[in-house]
Amino acid sequence: MTGVGFSDAYHLEQVCGIENSFDKRIELSAAFMFEVIEAYGGAEKFYGDFFFTTTMPLGLLKEKKNYNYYDDKETQLCLEPYITQTLLEQMSIPQAKPNIICVGTGKNLKYLEAFNQKHHCFESIEVVPHPRWVMQYRRKEKQKYIDHYIDILNKHL
Repeated sequence: MTGVGFSDAYHLEQVCGIENSFDKRIELSAAFMFEVIEAYGGAEKFYGDFFFTTTMPLGLLKEKKNYNYYDDKETQLCLEPYITQTLLEQMSIPQAKPNIICVGTGKNLKYLEAFNQKHHCFESIEVVPHPRWVMQYRRKEKQKYIDHYIDILNKHL
C-alpha cells in the first residue's frame, strides 16, 4: 500500500520520517520488520546497507484487499513480463547484490527459484520466514526470529 515493501504508513512516518496521507494503521508484517530494522541498527543503517525490494514492486488490490501476484496463475502469467523486466532492472542497480534474501518460504520463493533457473542472476537465495507468519503463529518466539533475521542480514553485508 505504501510502495515500500513490508512497511505501513505509521512506521514510514514515525520511524523513517516520511510524511504520508495514508491510514496510520499498524500492520503485523510491518511491525515485525521494523523491529528487525531497529535491532539491526535503525532505518538509516538498514536501508543504507541493503537494497530492499519485492518481486512484484507494485501493490495489487482485489476486493479492496492486498493481493499477491502469485495468488492465481492468470494474474501471475499476465504480470510475468513486467516482473521479469523490473527484476532484471533492479539487479542492474549497483546496490543490488547477487546473493538475495527471500522473505517467505512459499510461492514467492518458488517463483524466484524458477526465475533464477531461467535468468541466472542470483548466486544464492537465502530464505527467512514471512513476518506475518511469525506474528500470527510464532509471536511468543518473535525474538528468536528477529535474531535469525539479524544473523542472515549480517551474513550478507
